[in-house]
Amino acid sequence: MTADDREVAGDFECVVIGGGVVGLAVARALALAGIETLLVEKEARFGTATSSRNSGVVHSGIYYPKDSLKARLCVEGRDRLYAYAAAKGVPVRRCGKIIVATTEAEIATLDHLIRRAVANGVTDLAFLSGAEAAALEPDVAAVAALLSPSTGIVDTQALIDALEADATAAGATLALHSRALRIAPEGGRIVTEIESDGMARIASRWVINAAGLAAPEIAGAVADARPESRPTAYYARGNYFAYSGATRFSHLVYPVPEPGGLGIHLTLDLAGGVRFGPDVEWIEAIDYGVNPARKEAFVRSIRRYWPAIDPDRLQPAYSGIRPKIAPPGTEAPDFLIQRETDHGVPGLIHLLGIESPGLTASLAIAAHVCGLVTGRTSEP
Repeated sequence: MTADDREVAGDFECVVIGGGVVGLAVARALALAGIETLLVEKEARFGTATSSRNSGVVHSGIYYPKDSLKARLCVEGRDRLYAYAAAKGVPVRRCGKIIVATTEAEIATLDHLIRRAVANGVTDLAFLSGAEAAALEPDVAAVAALLSPSTGIVDTQALIDALEADATAAGATLALHSRALRIAPEGGRIVTEIESDGMARIASRWVINAAGLAAPEIAGAVADARPESRPTAYYARGNYFAYSGATRFSHLVYPVPEPGGLGIHLTLDLAGGVRFGPDVEWIEAIDYGVNPARKEAFVRSIRRYWPAIDPDRLQPAYSGIRPKIAPPGTEAPDFLIQRETDHGVPGLIHLLGIESPGLTASLAIAAHVCGLVTGRTSEP
């Protein structure tokens, strides 16, 4: 049942902290496995932060190091997501994407991406000449490109709604306006202090920290955890600009990757609208403002692969923030799934640094976490 209108009370077998796509997917998987589950979300709606402030792209698994959690869970999650969307009527489209090299020097990056994709089990990429790329997307300027036919777009709000409905139907209790303040092991259980309609102390066998941007803060609020296991949060804002009017694009268009992100790319929504982003803007605190002055840098970047862009049709839209656990100038780390062996608290699982491809991987992450809880999955 949904508990957004009543006091959180009682004990549960598992408490999930965070009601984004990953937290909802975890709660759904646990409830379907017969585990009495409470999900707490501090906001008034589910999925209002990272989950709803991204490109809505279903990634195929190209970019990530072989055998990493990002690689494994993205590929598995992609297939799970397409199947789930089909079963639940969640709007999704395999529109495909092209990754473009705009200079001869960038072709080496395309070659590297092909090798990495094949190592991850993504075997449907096609190398395109400039002419072949132009045949697919006549307005794109490229000397070469990669075609990824299994990349797509999904209606993220519909996905959030479906996961919420599924979790509730399976018996999970979902509580909005509920903030986890402190976690402490007590007498073989874990007690989570929750601020809702007053204060509640919930005892459970398991606690899953799926709080996204707040996950490092939650990890730091765990009594008796090893201090060295507590991560530092870093924030990389990604700004998006919308493009007004009709265009001829039918695929997503990506430049080669850049440090901290995948470059300012062209994505489509399910109605055919075009938006660009995200860029990488390191910030000190969570702030979703979009500075219109960033438009100039957007135009310069986009013009490299779309020379005919009309800057007057490009306007600020929204931003999202990547939940980083490594500082600027360092290589993006893998997803971090911490267990007792990492922090010393039995029954506690932290999901940290769940940035892209977290949306794509969400159902696979949930299956993995459920396996850890039920004892059917080994350490990652």
